[in-house]
Amino acid sequence: MKQPAVYILTNKKNGTLYTVVTSNLIQRIGQHRDGQLGGFTARYGLKTLVWWELHETMESAILREKQIKGGSRAAKIRLIMEQNPDWTDLYDALL
Repeated sequence: MKQPAVYILTNKKNGTLYTVVTSNLIQRIGQHRDGQLGGFTARYGLKTLVWWELHETMESAILREKQIKGGSRAAKIRLIMEQNPDWTDLYDALL
């Protein structure tokens, strides 16, 4: 899926949240899951895709990412609960 997207990963329900933008959601989530990416996501075991949103342009995706990151944890949890109240891993639905 080569299209700009914003997504949120976690390690468990109500766990650590990681919000970021990518141009290829399927590939990037696969890299997180396979442990190919180090840093914050590897340190906290963030492999579960709980929320994502596609965008027409990278610019709009980056603006949305900044908006989400600038918000509270409660606001991020509301986004997740609206789309994915059980916090299930949405990765397989992308394939």
